[in-house]
Amino acid sequence: MVPHLITALTGPINELEQRILESMPAIERWFRLEWMEHTPPFYTSVDLRNAGFKLAPVDTNLFPGGWHNLTPEMLPLAVQAAMAAIEKICPEAKNLLLVPERHAGSFYLANLQRLKNIFHQAGLNVRLGSLDESLTGPTTVTLPDGSDLTVEPLQRVRGRVGLKDFDPCTVLLNNDLSAGLPAKLENLHEQYLLPPLHAGWAVRRKSKHFQSYEEVAKKFSKLMGMDPWLINPMFAQCGQVDFSHGDGLDCVQTQADAMLAKVRRKYKEYGINEKPFVAVKADNGTDGMGILMVRDAKELAELSRRALEKMGEAKDGQHVTEVLIQEGVPTYERMHDAVAEPVVYMIDRYVVGGFYRVHAERGTDENLNTPGARYVPLAFAEHNQLPKPGAKPGVSAPNRFYMYGVIGRLAMLAASYELEATDPDAEVYE
Repeated sequence: MVPHLITALTGPINELEQRILESMPAIERWFRLEWMEHTPPFYTSVDLRNAGFKLAPVDTNLFPGGWHNLTPEMLPLAVQAAMAAIEKICPEAKNLLLVPERHAGSFYLANLQRLKNIFHQAGLNVRLGSLDESLTGPTTVTLPDGSDLTVEPLQRVRGRVGLKDFDPCTVLLNNDLSAGLPAKLENLHEQYLLPPLHAGWAVRRKSKHFQSYEEVAKKFSKLMGMDPWLINPMFAQCGQVDFSHGDGLDCVQTQADAMLAKVRRKYKEYGINEKPFVAVKADNGTDGMGILMVRDAKELAELSRRALEKMGEAKDGQHVTEVLIQEGVPTYERMHDAVAEPVVYMIDRYVVGGFYRVHAERGTDENLNTPGARYVPLAFAEHNQLPKPGAKPGVSAPNRFYMYGVIGRLAMLAASYELEATDPDAEVYE
């Protein structure tokens, strides 16, 4: 089933779907040429929002969890993509070290088990090595499905990281480094660390990503002969913000007001009868923390002390000092009468699957990545379902998924641009 759009404003998206399907050979060639010049992130997940009049990524994760939400039917694609990715990086690899988050609940452990299975089936011995200093020996946990997962303390010997009697060629991070860059992972000797350290939230900024995405969206829109705004969320950034003391809020308020005015102008241009909003979020951060939806900039001046403190909190006890002000993209997709947004998963440059994040207690203009969210696999991401050119827009599930995959890959390409621009080891040419 394709989750239904509950808005009559489906014109631009149906036109976009049709244009993308008609341009499939040109689009695939365009991506092929881009990947000749740029290296894709090792793996990526992208949160999309489909407003009917606009389809855009709102978050790009370079350390994706949630792999257990992909259906078994999607796994062969993931395994093939993992094989291709490893072959490019370390063809002779036999050992892969997976570095997880320090604190893990049962859902996250199920995600690790799925990742382990994918890379095991790609032909690698996979073991888990934790950065948690309190872990002194191998610890085995039993998952709800009855399977076991063993996590061991990470060791560093002669500039290489591994485990006891386990020396990997490749180290795969599933830890977004919100707490900072671990010394154990710096300056590794002849080992591949994926993603690189500067992809972690200790260094990375969402504003840099969306700056790169804007560049990609303009290139792609030129190819398609369309307005980039249809696939690009506008944004601004404020630094030196201290929510606990109210410092820097004037910048956030000014930028939010200016962004709302820009969105109003675009809505007027397209005849969209909607009330615009902006998302104020931590410029470095994940897990849906530190996000505020604002419909009037005056709301920021009226925030309670508790709301300000909550906005200032980020993952792993970090404080928010830089803020992204992003055009709010409502989601008008519904599944079983609950608001839904698609999340696309990729390994290397390949789309391998995805799911809908569904929240029955959230509105179309709210953050869905909060407690109470459910994850419904993309029912149309089944094998043997290729796009169907000529099908009526908005009704063919594979066509909708292909369109989501294109926008997801644009965000992944933007992440590639972003990582190149922020690489501390890159050579700079005058």
